[in-house]
Amino acid sequence: MMRTPKFWSRPPGWQSFLLSPLAMIWGIGAARRQREGQPRKADCPVLCVGNLTVGGTGKSPTVILLVEKLRALGASPVILSRGHGGSVDGPHVVTEADTAAKVGDEPVMLSAFAPVVVARDRVDGARCAVEQAGADIIVMDDGFQDPSLHKDLSLLVVDGQIGFGNGKLLPAGPLREKVADGLVRADLALLIGGQAGRAALGALPVSTGTVAPLATGMPWKGLRVIAFAGIGRPEKFFDTLKELGATIVRTHAFADHEPYNSTILDRMRGDAKVARAQLVTTEKDAARLPRGFLKFVLPVPVRLTLEDGAALDAALTELVGQITPQ
Repeated sequence: MMRTPKFWSRPPGWQSFLLSPLAMIWGIGAARRQREGQPRKADCPVLCVGNLTVGGTGKSPTVILLVEKLRALGASPVILSRGHGGSVDGPHVVTEADTAAKVGDEPVMLSAFAPVVVARDRVDGARCAVEQAGADIIVMDDGFQDPSLHKDLSLLVVDGQIGFGNGKLLPAGPLREKVADGLVRADLALLIGGQAGRAALGALPVSTGTVAPLATGMPWKGLRVIAFAGIGRPEKFFDTLKELGATIVRTHAFADHEPYNSTILDRMRGDAKVARAQLVTTEKDAARLPRGFLKFVLPVPVRLTLEDGAALDAALTELVGQITPQ
């Protein structure tokens, strides 16, 4: 597990320069993968929710919103995930008994909103989604760079606070591929939380939105908290708590998808007792916690709200129109 390097979000410096030879190799491999890929078409439309960078851009809240919108249009969406951090190869339909160690934290969290199929091989996963989970539309969580499965609609999610970072390819920067190469295959973009990166999107249709905590009536103002998160950008979660008015006693930032062992959890629980503070974390992190530990932790659910969703709504309506009646 690797934490997101801070220099990725700053103008290119000596770290990026030193890593540029590796970035060049990465770029050659990424381009070759797309050039040699032979996408297979699924038995129903596929909507891919992807990005051009590693780290948290807001894909999970986007997937949740999309399945809600697709259901409102009369579709039966099934989420297809690679199951990052899980042990199962699949294809496997996620059940209530599954743990993050088996299927990954995001599938566990997303299964509360729609059926989820986990599969390392996305073609096999798409087949399972149709034949076993009843999909008439597949919402592919990540996989924009995977050329094995044909995408009928590709949505790029962009963190509007940092855009495309320093604009460099991995490991010199956060990019999985060159922005120009990715835009060629994208149908539209969703900017979340700001306008950074919009200029680079050119003529691509863009919708905008914000991710904010779900209104639960929780009295956050003045609440003493110890916050921990293992997501792409933990600082986003910590900033959210500050905006809610919580008093942050301590923060713990972990790598994205990092498992929580008993030693770490016991230490944080002990710290919370001494500080008379509440442990808080994200929904995705909560999915990785032992069920017995959840009673000590307050998860903070967040949801995506669209500000300008015209382009996205039009694309979804057109996609639903491609469903073949059974």
